[in-house]
Amino acid sequence: MLPDWFYGRSVIFLIVHPTRATRGLPDPETTMTDFSVARRRLMAGACFAACSSLALPVVAQEQPKRGGTLVVGTTQTPRHLNGAVQSGIATAVPSTQLFASPLRFDDKWNPQPYLAESWKLAEDGMSLTLNLRKNAVFHDGKPVTSADVAFSIMAIKANHPFQTMLGPVEKVDTPDAYTAIIRMNKPHPAIVLAMSPALCPILPKHVYGDGQDLKTHPRNSADVVGSGPFRLVEFKAGQRIVMERFDKFFLPGKPYLDKVVVNLSPDASSLMLGLERGDIQMLPFVSVPTDLRRLKDNAKLTLTPKGYEGIGPLNWLAFNLERKPLSDVKVRKAIAHAVDKNFITRALMGGFAVPADGPIVPTSPFAVTDVVRYPLDLKKAAALLDEAGYKPGANGERFKLTIDYLPGADDQQKTVAEYVRGQLKKIGIAVDVRASADFPAWAKRIAAHDFDMTMDLVFNWGDPIIGVHRTYLSSNIRPIIWTNTQSYRNPQVDELLNTAGGVLDPTKRKAYYATFQKIVTDELPIDFINVVPYHTAALRTVGNVPTSIWGPMSPYDEVYLK
Repeated sequence: MLPDWFYGRSVIFLIVHPTRATRGLPDPETTMTDFSVARRRLMAGACFAACSSLALPVVAQEQPKRGGTLVVGTTQTPRHLNGAVQSGIATAVPSTQLFASPLRFDDKWNPQPYLAESWKLAEDGMSLTLNLRKNAVFHDGKPVTSADVAFSIMAIKANHPFQTMLGPVEKVDTPDAYTAIIRMNKPHPAIVLAMSPALCPILPKHVYGDGQDLKTHPRNSADVVGSGPFRLVEFKAGQRIVMERFDKFFLPGKPYLDKVVVNLSPDASSLMLGLERGDIQMLPFVSVPTDLRRLKDNAKLTLTPKGYEGIGPLNWLAFNLERKPLSDVKVRKAIAHAVDKNFITRALMGGFAVPADGPIVPTSPFAVTDVVRYPLDLKKAAALLDEAGYKPGANGERFKLTIDYLPGADDQQKTVAEYVRGQLKKIGIAVDVRASADFPAWAKRIAAHDFDMTMDLVFNWGDPIIGVHRTYLSSNIRPIIWTNTQSYRNPQVDELLNTAGGVLDPTKRKAYYATFQKIVTDELPIDFINVVPYHTAALRTVGNVPTSIWGPMSPYDEVYLK
């Protein structure tokens, strides 16, 4: 065990790390996740660095100022604000301001105290104990207790689209008002990470436990009550979300800002102009190459790719395996051979993006290089279609398909969809690019499995259990967006993922995931295109731009205006 001062429980730590005054570092036992080995090495190095720094002079840092309104721009329009029953950027950005979670994470993957001031993962990985703060209250003044934590975790398990995230959880014991013990039916290596802000918002049981369907609860959008750093003032669908400082927030002196306004607009160019004019102070999730070049050259702005490590965003082309001819793997492979990922990343994305060849992002410790790849080969693509029995007609056309795309990210979605249409025409496939009015319209269509192909942008969410399993498990074929909407079924893949999800040892887990990646890239329910080059742009007057592993999907209690 490291000495107590290393965990942020003394003045020494606060002097060495003044910007982390309200945070502590975890007990090594709490980090039994996929990154446990790296974490232990990191903590050993940090301990050495911290001890060494005691003899060094303290460098003065700018004192955060209180007050002001932060205006954040986004193209993603949320249907509601409750992250307990909805995933994705649109919901997570406001939800993490309104609701607090048990833990939060820094930029090194280390869990940090939040609603839980301490925690412990059992050695066998079968339970996680959360010791809650005693000063936390909801926006209506009622205390946050273990009953709220138990209610929320079971509600998330029952309603959230990420069924694998809390799948092993059986119950939550509440021996007292400030202790919650999450009990699982098997070791769950992702349980600590699952306590993150965007994944585990704690809801007030007295508000949301009234028997109404949580997915359609009226308090998801109006009169929202959480215990986060900001409380809801206004939610005008498709236009803006206004949140103001919660003066009884449990972290003393936080948040610094008076108000956070999220401007919603489907027009990315208008958001860019707003940022350059100063009407918007922060623009996260920027990935358009021309925008990135333009922002990089603006001396009034900062631009950083940090803050998306946990997100692990993949851009891909998904197939509906329930529909012919896409139910034939030869057809899917033909399409893959017609798509040039290098052209997409270098030309269409200006070199900012890198190709993706599998379901796990290359930066993950579980990614492998031994996967099936599909280099550009139009002759091979045509031959595969011939083998599948789809010969070209007199006009050279073999069959027709539609391709949908996620609105609001044209550089990754619409532009690639248009490119795919042109490429598939070369091998005799006629493609109609089908637009959706907004995110809810697209999500409804894809969730209903009413598509042939769709571009999609899907996150790994830090651990394969949370963000990868959901796309491939046959048990997760459901009418909900970002589940297994491809209707992909393979019993061997089910077994591999279910087994890997109960293994604590990262080396053993990687072996299971290696086999999984080889199978999925061979059967190709999805053609993986690229890793999304997300950046956050902000005026230089914005201090503490969020760069934890969850970046813009983190609470903004430490953000301030200079």
